[in-house]
Amino acid sequence: MIGKLASWLLIAAGVFNIVIWPRFFKAIVDDDRAWGGTRWQEPTSFFWVHLVLIGTAMTLGVIVLVIGIRALRGQ
Repeated sequence: MIGKLASWLLIAAGVFNIVIWPRFFKAIVDDDRAWGGTRWQEPTSFFWVHLVLIGTAMTLGVIVLVIGIRALRGQ
């Protein structure tokens, strides 16, 4: 059983991840190190590593958010 305070903390952490990581993706797309040539034509390993990082963080953020909401609704 997850307490009410912990539920709200999980919700806040999930929302934080969902809000912050897309902004980081925009910064990576705008970074010259992400592209070997023309933008969106030749992504580098810098781009792919950060894309995996962002995808993982957002997936975990959604999972944490869902756990928090379900825990709060179960009380």
